[in-house]
Amino acid sequence: MQAIRCILVVIDPKQPDDLALKRARLISSVSQSRLHLLVCDGKEDHGAHLDSLCEQLGNQGHTVSSQQAWHDNLHQTIIQVQQAEGCGLVIKQHVPDNALKRALLTPEDWKLLRYCPCPVLMVKTDGPWTGGNILAAVDVGNADLEHRTLHASIVNHGFDIAALAGGKLHVISAHPSPMLSTADPTFQLKETIEARYREACKQFQAEFDIPDAQLHIEEGPADALIPRVCSRIDAVVTVIGTVARSGFSGALMGNTAEVVLDALESDVLVLKPDDIIEHLEDLVSRR
Repeated sequence: MQAIRCILVVIDPKQPDDLALKRARLISSVSQSRLHLLVCDGKEDHGAHLDSLCEQLGNQGHTVSSQQAWHDNLHQTIIQVQQAEGCGLVIKQHVPDNALKRALLTPEDWKLLRYCPCPVLMVKTDGPWTGGNILAAVDVGNADLEHRTLHASIVNHGFDIAALAGGKLHVISAHPSPMLSTADPTFQLKETIEARYREACKQFQAEFDIPDAQLHIEEGPADALIPRVCSRIDAVVTVIGTVARSGFSGALMGNTAEVVLDALESDVLVLKPDDIIEHLEDLVSRR
């Protein structure tokens, strides 16, 4: 996160607490990133509000710019501006839809997580990051190059945030239940499955100095375990990644990040592998 030159901050005038802006100020103060404030609205003029925020941030030593825009819908507006400004991170306050609306329509925040070519930080709380626990969620059961690269990025970002906040980095990986019918004896016993997963984590444990007590290898579905461990360690940020399930069809992410977004009691940083980012950037450029 230290290399981010510009952060896109989505400003929602209907959310007066400005949680996204609070997080952006914290990250910018450490990374010296420029802040670009965006109000997504094609009707009402919010120029005075943006000017006031820019003045406040400028007085605090931040380099800041702003705009108001609208391109068809919320997530496309954010992505168009993110690409135009060259932003390496999008920060947005997450406001969950009600269950009925979510069942009928794909939430805009889910679409943003799917299609945004850069990392997205969804801010859910106003709690301080300082001294808090950071949870990095990886799936070390998938050992192909794409997943290994993504795991390294997730843990690296988690380490950066822990360093930024003076906190502790924890890592979680969910493993499957034992299957007596499998041909691989490793997956017939819980103890041998857990041992294999712990072995797969040793490299980044050594690289980022993560003690065993901060490595959580547990049995069960990831979308249930990640929120549970997040709550247990009282994490302030959860870092999660995603890869395309089958080629680039629709450039869709795995569902875990979407499913856990409302369940997590922390802010959520969502990452993608470089090849998916390149594909999404190409899709945006064709619009």
